[in-house]
Amino acid sequence: MTALTLTILYTLFVWWFSTGAILWLDGLPRRTYRTSLGAASVVALAALYALDASADDTSARGAVIGFTASLMIWGWLEMSFLMGFITGPRRTPCPLGASGWKRARYALEAVLHHELALLAGGVIVIVLTLDAANQTGLWTYMILWALRTSAKLNVFLGVRNLSEAFLPDHLRYLQSYFTRRPMNLLFPFTVIASTTVATLLWRLAVIAPEGSFEAVSLGFLATLLSLAVLEHWFLVLPIPADVLWKWGMGSRQKAAASA
Repeated sequence: MTALTLTILYTLFVWWFSTGAILWLDGLPRRTYRTSLGAASVVALAALYALDASADDTSARGAVIGFTASLMIWGWLEMSFLMGFITGPRRTPCPLGASGWKRARYALEAVLHHELALLAGGVIVIVLTLDAANQTGLWTYMILWALRTSAKLNVFLGVRNLSEAFLPDHLRYLQSYFTRRPMNLLFPFTVIASTTVATLLWRLAVIAPEGSFEAVSLGFLATLLSLAVLEHWFLVLPIPADVLWKWGMGSRQKAAASA
């Protein structure tokens, strides 16, 4: 099995498992949230240390550490949002009749603190990898940041599948800022641009020397970006994305049954 194949499989597993694990923890009783986020904070701090320590490691191992560390940092940010610790100053549904720029302002207020946290996380990752030889962690974060921002904009502008099943009860008010329609004008531009970049990354990963830092690093980025494109397609195709993480949603079902 080639290093590129292992890289693809590792990315697929981490993407699938980490998402499901966050959903599982988020579906537990709210009294467990502080403990869960506290444990995740320890992991995130270790990830920041690992990202810094591997900044000049241009071996395949360094690429793995940089990629994994960046995902762990991103996971903490996702947990802090889904558990309601870092969301925005507006925690109520969108006012009836709001449209245009006013509705966009309300939507931004609903997630403003989270957006600022993502920005702060990006700044920290940039500082830790500034002028470093190993940029895997930085580009991992940037791909996650860019495509997550795109997904939010697409859900706001209108798509078929709003993925509202992923929202816990305490964030259900966010649904009022979503728009359901077959597609919006931003979607094709996002997918075409992302697919073009992913194709370029795949080409570079394939021609890189087998097992090299370049091959592993580019393999991680190409796979991650391809998965982000797939998640975008889930927004408009008649296929619910939550079917991939039914096991992660199981904790919500148990909580509902015991209520």
